[in-house]
Amino acid sequence: MGLPLLRKAAVAGSWYPADPRSLAREVDRYLDEADRSVSGTPFAIIAPHAGLMYSGPVAAHSYRLLAGRDLDVAIIVGPSHYVDFEGVAIYPRGAFDTPLGPVPICEPCADAIVAASPLVREHPMAHGREHSLEMQLPFLRRVLPGAEIVPLVMGRQSRRTAYELGQAIATAATGRRAVLIASTDLSHYKSAVVAARLDNKVLQQVLRFDPDGLMSALEAFPDHACGGGPTVSVMVAAKALGALEGRVLKYGDSGDVSGDKDAVVGYLAAAFGSFS
Repeated sequence: MGLPLLRKAAVAGSWYPADPRSLAREVDRYLDEADRSVSGTPFAIIAPHAGLMYSGPVAAHSYRLLAGRDLDVAIIVGPSHYVDFEGVAIYPRGAFDTPLGPVPICEPCADAIVAASPLVREHPMAHGREHSLEMQLPFLRRVLPGAEIVPLVMGRQSRRTAYELGQAIATAATGRRAVLIASTDLSHYKSAVVAARLDNKVLQQVLRFDPDGLMSALEAFPDHACGGGPTVSVMVAAKALGALEGRVLKYGDSGDVSGDKDAVVGYLAAAFGSFS
């Protein structure tokens, strides 16, 4: 069975509000509260993908950098939480539905990524329940309402897959007004103290803008990040497109909202580009 032209929202009403006015208010509040001290030209961002009330205050720091920019397409790479497979699943046609309206897919850009790597193919089941891409869309609809997307879900996060996808994204994004988005949470269900120590290893590789270092850290300890492979891909592509540095914009954990610091999920907002 092929992919439907409209991918229905899977977690609206549970992970984020299904009512468009409530959703817009919540997203706008997080954006209004985000730090405005960093400015510049982001080629790529990292944003978390947990329930909006938990990770939204962190994700907003990345999306604030995109607000009002002249961008046509967001290439989003996230991990597969529910389906085990090799390679990368693309949704190449149609749109992703959201309470804020459907987000169309940039079919020429999607086709260019498929043409650049045999690892990228259609895999309908990988997109059906997956939230890692969907959780980015409310922010995108508010900061880049006219942008199209290319949705990519990574299966097994091998070095080959991460690097080949990064190179394919760079090839497809060249000549386009594009931004790259890596969707990832960091460590899961450790105490806040342990999580901060583990997550700092990811933050250091981001600050060094070192995809090789991050890939090696993930190979040694995959639990550093559920979307570590997608993050490496986006870093590889951003470097190829001319990004010069990495910036950590915000770090936090689920306990900042829930108050439970005994078992947290770590969240990171970061960007790659040229900043002041």
